[in-house]
Amino acid sequence: MPRYADTERQSLADLLLTVGPDAPTIIPEWAARDLAAHLVTRERRPDAAAGLLLPPLRRHGERVQAAVAARPYPDLVDQIRRPPRWSPLALPPLHELVNLLEYFVHHEDLRRGRSDWQPRQLPAGEQAALFKRVPTMARLALRRFPAALLIQAPEHGEATAGAGGEQLRMVGSPGELIMFLFGRQRVARVQLVGPPALTERLRSAKLGI
Repeated sequence: MPRYADTERQSLADLLLTVGPDAPTIIPEWAARDLAAHLVTRERRPDAAAGLLLPPLRRHGERVQAAVAARPYPDLVDQIRRPPRWSPLALPPLHELVNLLEYFVHHEDLRRGRSDWQPRQLPAGEQAALFKRVPTMARLALRRFPAALLIQAPEHGEATAGAGGEQLRMVGSPGELIMFLFGRQRVARVQLVGPPALTERLRSAKLGI
């Protein structure tokens, strides 16, 4: 079975080395070094990674990530490239389930930090793997959004989401839909069809899980 999470991981590590630690990402407060530190912390410091979900631990997580970011940049990239074997996320089924989106989205965060970026032509299998995550992501990210959304990825399928109300349609490739649903609306190349006020509200909504 193809392991697209591994492909995204290695491609991101290559790009991190190519662009250098000070390269911009689409996350305003993060350069490439900060992105690398986030990924290392997430995999190697579960005590700090918990701060991503648990507000009482957030300050601890930020301190740990800052300390990780201070390490030599090539070492950080090497740790991304070679994940720890002891991590539960290293188990093949869980690795693909959890890490495909993590590494795809952060790879794109770095790619799209440059003004001359263009969408990648992803393998059909990876597009299909990404689309499998779209229905669940959409239900979680848009559960309170006041519209009835139809989300379409031509040649892959469609999903529905939203709290109900006016009709709104979102069309894009699986990768672009994932970027949108992860709160990267500004750089996600999707088409929104519906009332202008509603589409603008969706483009500026705080999305993500």
